[in-house]
Amino acid sequence: MTDTPPGAPPGPPSTSLLPDEPLPQRISRVLAWVAGAIILFGCAGLITIDVITRYFFKRGMVESFEISGYALAACIGLGMAFTVTSKSNIRVDILLDSLPDRVRVACDIIASLSLALIALALAWYAFGTLQQSWTMGAKSVSTMQTPMVLPQGIWWFGLFWFACMAVLIPVQAAARLLRGDRPGFNHLVGSLRVVDEIEQAGVPASGEKAQP
Repeated sequence: MTDTPPGAPPGPPSTSLLPDEPLPQRISRVLAWVAGAIILFGCAGLITIDVITRYFFKRGMVESFEISGYALAACIGLGMAFTVTSKSNIRVDILLDSLPDRVRVACDIIASLSLALIALALAWYAFGTLQQSWTMGAKSVSTMQTPMVLPQGIWWFGLFWFACMAVLIPVQAAARLLRGDRPGFNHLVGSLRVVDEIEQAGVPASGEKAQP
């Protein structure tokens, strides 16, 4: 949603479920939603079905244990890019506010580049695992005989997109810093302050009333 100019009447509320954000960030948000759906239907839903069928028919109808394991790995991969765009990853920044401004900028850049390096390594080694399973035609040892490239493919795609975003974000931040856009730089890679975390959690700021 675009900002309303001062003094202008507020426009009609947006009916879109997705906020107004760049396409890469929007894709990351959608993948996080997909990860949530996988948890609900690939884990919780199938486990519920298995519990009910075991109670009434003394046997499970689906291999919920195996499928939920695949679903958990897939949702972790698909949700990691959103942690970068929303800055939800854990950062130890207890001393950051006490440092000079230029040192804080350097620390933010080093932190984002370190995350990008780790993300690239994860995507690289995950692809090696996927490639090996494809070459060997690996299947699960259970009765389902699941081709391992299926869950591993979803898992790797999530890590690949995580690596893309982990590289893209510091590049965008550096470009904004070179243009003198410090707020834009902080928005992308700066550490969240307490007020930012409160707003991100949806808690109204002091003096504001919560919307019904």
